[in-house]
Order: sequence, then structure tokens, then C-alpha cells
Amino acid sequence: MVLAVQTTRNKPIKSDVNHINTAITYRIVHSIPGRVRFRVPLLASDEAYALHLETLLQADNRVIGVRINRHAASIAINYQLAGNDCQSFFQDVELSLQLATIIQNTLPTPSMTEEEESGVKLPALAAFLALLGLTIPIPTSIIASVVALAAWPVAKRAYHSLTVNRKLNIDCLDFMAISLTAAQGNLLTPALVMTLHEIGDMIRDRTARVSQQNAADLLDSLGRYAWVLQPDGQTQQIPATDVQINDTVIVYPGEQIPVDGQVLQGKALIDQQKLTGESLPVLREMGHTVYASTLVREGEIYIKTEKVGNATRAGASIELVQQAPVHDTRMGNYAAAIADKAVIPSLIFAGLVLAATRSPARAASILTLDFVTGIRVSLPTTFLAALTHATRHGVLIRSGRALEKLAQVDTLVFDKTGTLTQGNIQVVEVEPVASRISAQRLLELATAAEQRLTHPVAEAVMRYAQEQGIEILPRGQWSYEIGLGVVAEIEGQQVLVGSDRLLSRYDISLTCLYAEHRCHPGKCPRRLNCRISAHDSLLYVAVNGEFAGVISYTDPLRPESAPILQQLQTDYGMEIHLLTGDSRDKAVMVAQELGIPLHHVHAEAFPESKAAIIQQLKAAGKTVGYTGDGLNDSAALAYADASISFGDGSEIARETADVVLMNNNLTSFVDAMAIARETKAVIKQNISLAVVPNLAALGLAATVGMHPLAATVVHNGSAIAAGLNGLRPLMHRDEPQTKK
Repeated sequence: MVLAVQTTRNKPIKSDVNHINTAITYRIVHSIPGRVRFRVPLLASDEAYALHLETLLQADNRVIGVRINRHAASIAINYQLAGNDCQSFFQDVELSLQLATIIQNTLPTPSMTEEEESGVKLPALAAFLALLGLTIPIPTSIIASVVALAAWPVAKRAYHSLTVNRKLNIDCLDFMAISLTAAQGNLLTPALVMTLHEIGDMIRDRTARVSQQNAADLLDSLGRYAWVLQPDGQTQQIPATDVQINDTVIVYPGEQIPVDGQVLQGKALIDQQKLTGESLPVLREMGHTVYASTLVREGEIYIKTEKVGNATRAGASIELVQQAPVHDTRMGNYAAAIADKAVIPSLIFAGLVLAATRSPARAASILTLDFVTGIRVSLPTTFLAALTHATRHGVLIRSGRALEKLAQVDTLVFDKTGTLTQGNIQVVEVEPVASRISAQRLLELATAAEQRLTHPVAEAVMRYAQEQGIEILPRGQWSYEIGLGVVAEIEGQQVLVGSDRLLSRYDISLTCLYAEHRCHPGKCPRRLNCRISAHDSLLYVAVNGEFAGVISYTDPLRPESAPILQQLQTDYGMEIHLLTGDSRDKAVMVAQELGIPLHHVHAEAFPESKAAIIQQLKAAGKTVGYTGDGLNDSAALAYADASISFGDGSEIARETADVVLMNNNLTSFVDAMAIARETKAVIKQNISLAVVPNLAALGLAATVGMHPLAATVVHNGSAIAAGLNGLRPLMHRDEPQTKK
């Protein structure tokens, strides 16, 4: 029996957490503070479910590590705890419940429906029997019966289109072509064509269902629960969707803020990267506004609720995603749309020839010679081959339309944090005050003071110290103040590490870093005399009441960002824009390093602003591609013509994007561009292969006449040629070309 808090933080209620869902069975088998192990039988049988669950859990900022043992059908999850025993207990119980909810709500791999199985199996069986009949005497009646059964769904769709939609569609032409071809005694051709059509339709329909499910799950990123202060002083956990305007919501360390509102009490360090893209946490205290989907890294705040659910800033961006045409474009069957346009002209032409010549054979030849089948077979084949080819380069492209749009893009817009930069704080330099302390000693003292703090800058200092082989000294008495820094006793010395405001509080002046003869008082920036540095972000260190030096840190650019942007501009003629929620000063600095024109820099943009800028560029006649990796990018991703994200980006960004760079490297984006443009050229070739022979044969059939069997040879030959040409990307093993 595992105990859990279900209703109040102050008065725990005992309850059995073991739970059986009709779809997914799970139970907690072991739990200690900071770690919980679940038994989930589905893990053993569904590898895709296991991978999806692992991805969802790792996307949670509170989760430190996930380990799945499929053979034992178990998953162990390590997570961060709050800073004191009381908070740790309640957070442990609360997070165990939330992790269990994720396990329960993660969908297993969808299986093929009975209708899909029947739709594919019958045409495949008919084709197999027809092929077998070429060598083994199989009664024609048996093969014809299977072909008729396979054609029945096509006949039903054609009938429905005629009687309900009152229009001719591709199914009508398909059924007529199947009937005419079968009536001539050729049963293999309709069987093969139906098999290819059904496979293409199945892939389209299953992709559409997944996209719809992803859209329905987007709101989960806002958080599921909230701690609400009740009138009697008790704190009750309720679903975030049940929070009312003016309710007081309490958010503890490591928890996600579930509402938009104003801080009434307390102060906290808020990680807003998911919403704004800002890589560094910000301090929020009484009177400040905080937003749903952001994370409290340190501290505890009471929030007066002003907006909930879709009304929050994060919710509004998700609603923009759902309203965008992205899901429709993914679901559209491009080949069928082209084919539908050719139905009526084909029928009219056949009718005119029949009226003029009174020859059913000529009319049958014209219907047989439609170039629709060649297009329907070759386009999906080409797209599928290209998408498979892209995966070899670590690129997931979701649809044929996405591939085509990627080939048309002439303007690329990039998010900054996590896209062009690495999204992780790194120490770049340790600069001591001359003659007072060495760089190594400065780093030793700062590392000792910063140990076990969860601030990203503290974590960066610890990583840098480990890389430098610095020994972690023991820390004596210490105190930490959110937004300022830490004061600690290290080997009998008082060490301050934090902002310049922390040093000012202790009346420590910021003197010259370098030798006196290099000083130029009053001419140096940031109140730090004689300090000239290329780095904007500084961590100040003082020892025994005297300024000792600074540690410079930054969010570094990805190593490939500069060369890739240069290649996109020179080889592909792309117009590059930078769009970020970060400050303009930081955005301009990055743009200058990457060679992006300053008039193409859009800074301090919230999600809805990003979407508006994308729409403005599109309204100006540009075909826009957008690259981003966070919740704050989701609306812009949805409205872009082609959207690109990373495999380690947020779940909503991955699911919204048309293109996912699975190796998390911008280099593969150039590969994707090359593949897209190559595919566009192959599609043009395929259309020519499908249209030209049939068009020439149509001319012959309409004038001098053509035997239906000859028409079938031309028709099928052109379709086969186009289909085989579409497979060329699969046979291309070399690196894709990068020529414009």
C-alpha cells in the first residue's frame, strides 16, 4: 500500500495509489523521496509507448532521470525535491500522483483498425491471386470475385460522393477505370492500383488521427493541478481547470505555475524559457505578474488568479496553434486533390469522342488513358521515398505537403534561445582582481559557495569547475537570497557570490580588475571601473569584504549556427530573420555575431507576437519557414508555411512542427532543404512521365483510334515509370547536394 495526499496539503488523506485503467494498468512498486518506480505491463509489449512515455517524462523540468526496464515492465523516475522536509514530503506525494497521471494518459501505439486491414488486405490478395494466375491455372471467377470485393469500398465511396456530395470525385473515376479494365479481362491492373491507393489512403488517415489527438493534448502543457488557498486557511489541490478568477494559488519550488496572475506574497526565481525563450530565470515578487507554464525554480509565491486555461498567455498561444491551418494541411491528400481536378475533363472528353465516333472502344481508351492514376501512384511514392531518405539524415518530415513547402521557402525565421544558441548557460571566463587572488582560488571559493544550488548559473559554475578539475571545498554556514546570491563561510573566509546588488548591500565597492596603470576611471561600463569585457552576464565574487573578481557566463551559440546561416543565405538565397522573446540588446548581439541584418531582428516578442510577425511576412508575399523549440514558439510554428523544431525540443513544438531535426543539429536542416528541392524536381519529372505519354495517346485515340489494350499498356507503363522514378531518393546514398 502506498500513501498519497489527494485533497489537502495540511491534512493528508490516506489512499491507495494503485490504479487500474481500462487501457493501461500500472502500480507503484517502490517509492522514496526523490525516486519512484512504477510497474507498467504495457512497457513490455509496446516499444513505441515506452519511448513516448520516456520523452514526456523527460520533458518535465522536475524530472532528473528516467530509466525503463522493458523486460521487467518497470520505469524508475528520479525527480527534484523541495528545500525542506515538509515541502519534500508533500511534493513527493503530489509528484508521484502527477507522474502516475502521465503514465495513464500516454496513449499506446494505435493499432490498425479492422476497416484499414480489410481495405489493404483484399486488394493485396486480389493482386497476389492475379499474379499467381499467370503461372498456375486459377479459375478466373475466383480472382474476379476477390477483385469485386476489393472494389466494393471504392464503389461505396463513389456512390456516396454522387448521392450525398452531389459531385464527381476521384473514386468515381477509379471505379469506372477498374470496371472497364476488369471488363476487358485484365484483373491484375485494377488489383495493383487499388492496393497502392489503399496504402496511401491508410497512411493519410492515420496521420490525420494522430495530428488531431496531438492537438487535443496540447493543453496538458499548462499543468494539471493547482494548490488553492481555501477560506479556512487550508490548502487544497484541485485540477488547474477548476481554479476561479481571484483564487489564491500557491506555487512551491519545482512546480509549474498553472495560472496567470499577480504575486500577492513571497518571491521566487521563475524559469520562463518555455514561454518567452529567455534562458536565465527572472526574479518575481509582490506586485509582479507571472504566467502559466513557467516554472518556479526557487522560492514560494502566492498568486492572485487573473486568467486560467485558454485565457492565459500560454493558453492563448496553444489556441492559436489549434486554429491554425497546420492540421488541415497535414491531413490533405495532395495527389487526390490533383486527381480530382482531372475527373470531369476526362469524362467530358470521353463523352465527346463517344458522341462523335459512336465507338465505345475509343471512349473506353480515353477513360483508360487518364493520367490521374500515374499522378496518384507517383506522387505518394515520391514523397514516401523522400521522407525515408530524409530520416537517413536524421530529419523527420511529417508529410508530402511539408516537403513541398520546405522546397518553396524563401524566408527563414529563427528563434534565438535553444535554436541558434545552445540554451544552456556556460562559464566562459574567470577574471580575478589583479594582485588580490588567483583565478583558480577565485573559482574554488565561488564553487564551494554555489554547490547544491539549483540556479542555472550556479549549475554552470559547478560544471565548469569539474571540467577544470577544481576540488569542491566544504561549505560552512551559508544563506541564499533569491535574486541576489549566496553568502557562505569557506575555510574561515566570508565569500559572497551573486549580483553587484549583493555586494552593494554589504558596502563592497567594485574596484579595478586590472593593474592600476591600465585603469581609466569613469570610462568603463557597468559600474565596474577599468572593466572592459565582451560578456554581458557577470557573477560577482567578494572575499572578506573585498571585491575579488567576476565570472563571465553566457548562452553560447551552437557551433554550426554561423556557417549554416551563411550557407542558407549564399547557397539558397534565403532571407534570414531573428525572432525572440529575449531583450533587444541580447538579440542584436547574437544577430551581429551571425551576420543577420539588424532590421531583421524582432525582440521581446511573446508567442502571439511571434505568430503575428510570421503572418506579416507571409502577407508580404514570402514563403516563410520558422525554426523554434519551445512552447513560446508553437504559435509561430503553426502559422509558418514550413515549421522546424528539434528532437529535444518541447513536446508541443515537436508535434506542431512539420520538420523535426532528430539529431538536434542545424546541419541536418541544410540536408532537409536539399532533399526537399531534389524531391520537387523529381515530382515535376513524374508529372511529365504521367501526363505526356497519356496526352499523346489521347490524341491518337481521339483521331485515328487506339485499341483499349494498347491504351492500357501506355497508361500502365507511364504510371509504372513515374512510380519507379519516384523511388530514386531511396537509392541515393550520397550526401545531398547543397546547390541553390
